[in-house]
Amino acid sequence: MATLREKQIGALKQMLNLNQPESKVIAPEPVWKVLIYDRYGQDIISPLISVKELREMGITLHVQLHSARDPIPDVPAVYFCMPSDENLVRIGQDLQKNIYDVYHLNFISPLSRQRLEDLATAALQANCVANIHKVFDQYLNFISLEDDLFILRHQNSDAISYYAINRGKIKDTEMEGIMDSIVDSLFSVFATLGTVPIIRCPRGNAAEMVAEKLDKKLRENLRDTRNSLFLMDSAQAGNFSFQRPLLIVLDRNVDMATPLHHTWTYQALAHDVLDLSLNRVIVEETAASKSPSGKLRSKNRACDLDHSDRFWAMHKGSPFPTVAEAIQEELEEYRASEDDVKRLKASMGIDNESDAAFSLMTDNTAKLTSAVNSLPQLMEKKRLIDMHTTIATGILNAIKLRRLDTLFEYEEKILAGGTLDKPLMEILSDAETGTPEDKMRLILIYYICTDSVPEVELDRYALALEGAGCDLQAFNYIKRWKSYAKMASAPSQYSGGGTKTVSMFSKLVSKGSSFVMEGVKNLVVKRHNLPVTRIVDQLMECRGCDDYRYFDPKQLRAIEPTRSKTVANEAIVFIVGGGNYIEYQNLVDYAKSKSGATSGPGSRRVVYGSSTLHNSKQFLEQLSLLGNEMSEKS
Repeated sequence: MATLREKQIGALKQMLNLNQPESKVIAPEPVWKVLIYDRYGQDIISPLISVKELREMGITLHVQLHSARDPIPDVPAVYFCMPSDENLVRIGQDLQKNIYDVYHLNFISPLSRQRLEDLATAALQANCVANIHKVFDQYLNFISLEDDLFILRHQNSDAISYYAINRGKIKDTEMEGIMDSIVDSLFSVFATLGTVPIIRCPRGNAAEMVAEKLDKKLRENLRDTRNSLFLMDSAQAGNFSFQRPLLIVLDRNVDMATPLHHTWTYQALAHDVLDLSLNRVIVEETAASKSPSGKLRSKNRACDLDHSDRFWAMHKGSPFPTVAEAIQEELEEYRASEDDVKRLKASMGIDNESDAAFSLMTDNTAKLTSAVNSLPQLMEKKRLIDMHTTIATGILNAIKLRRLDTLFEYEEKILAGGTLDKPLMEILSDAETGTPEDKMRLILIYYICTDSVPEVELDRYALALEGAGCDLQAFNYIKRWKSYAKMASAPSQYSGGGTKTVSMFSKLVSKGSSFVMEGVKNLVVKRHNLPVTRIVDQLMECRGCDDYRYFDPKQLRAIEPTRSKTVANEAIVFIVGGGNYIEYQNLVDYAKSKSGATSGPGSRRVVYGSSTLHNSKQFLEQLSLLGNEMSEKS
């Protein structure tokens, strides 16, 4: 069964092949062409198709729509951009200047009738109607980051963020615009999958607005039988097995603690402490050479976390100490392979050009040939080991500097409703544990997950946070949020977690490597389901979810029918207001635990999607903005 990511790649490749299906017969040479995209188009393509793959598909040049471009005659141009007024004006200018020979215009979202007419007028005025070969609505307005993870937007993502949806001054028209934008992207997801979901959502929040609008949009498309994107749905039942997927739309307010939580898994840590976006992580490296002022130089290194990277695929969800051990093992394995090649060369006398080098058909020659043939793989392995060592060292430096292992351990105990080893005030006054932002995250998690905190205690925490240099606006906002959402603050929703420290020191010391895990607690995390995962489990199992709304766009009337108690095997979970890698990983672990060893009809598939992916720092900034807005009003 093709995943959402594979289907999006397939649609993009067909578009780059001038909207012709890819031929199974190997073509002697691709059609050479140029690709012109806007920022949104670039964000969609870059995590899925590498520059090398673009070249193999005949893309000789890929440039921004709004950059200065010289005319290239006799070459077809593939455009991939949003149907915005600004973009259409620029396309009109390209037509006027006759920059390319042939135009294939592909719009990420559907082009409205009015804009299509404007485009036709521009083509007539430029006298190049014949040069426009195709105009396509691609329905690709989302970004696939993994087989089971997508976001709606990276560029201008603040427009659909938690802050944008929850600010007090928002007008009804602005809210409608945000919801329409989210629904447009979700519709693209299901158009790409070629399947109509059954929709579930809670009542009375932004998630319900999204679910209602999406249900309406899907119904309208199904009603127009000539242009429906889902006519193949019944014929393609194999896409998502014979059962239709369940779309579970949830609001970020359902769990405010997890986005603030310090984490212990590789991918989530890279997102939290480094700059990870669109599967590329930026790590600051300190170079050995010094600047003229005598300070060590630091440079940024960009690491692409490719889907084909076996180590990343295997360990992105692993606890960090496990990753550190795995890097050491990979390094030792690589060195052993390297030593084997050297030993073989020496035993054959290749180093000193002896006659033994020419004794063919020996066992050693066969081994050496095999070693030489595997040299490219060996070099690639070395590159990946170096890259992961760089990323892991960057993460480790942050763990040690901010004592993130200690903060993580405390937060896990709070989430599990356990007792703390020492009072929170002690951590707040400890200058060596965490940044002001880390301390704010810890206190907010404690406040959200504790049933009732006396006002006197809150005032003491506020004073301590101020003393640690914290901005209290996020704290003020969460106080207001908790008074409005008492049900969301019940500690029971986080129960069942916790960690235990196995050893104070994880002795991962290798003399040949600068990677040292000494001094960091090796925490073993007990697996537990986060609030979103527990809701997903209830809805997939049809247990205790009668208060959730039910939409079936295939039903003639939008009524809530008597629901069958069929257990769902596929779910797409969508968080309005932003998601995070902690929640994503928790759902991946849940799906694995439910599927067990099976991958057949009984296995679970859960895809996680969100309007944006913000790390804790960015989420905290949004809470501070909301707190600021509150204090301005009062």
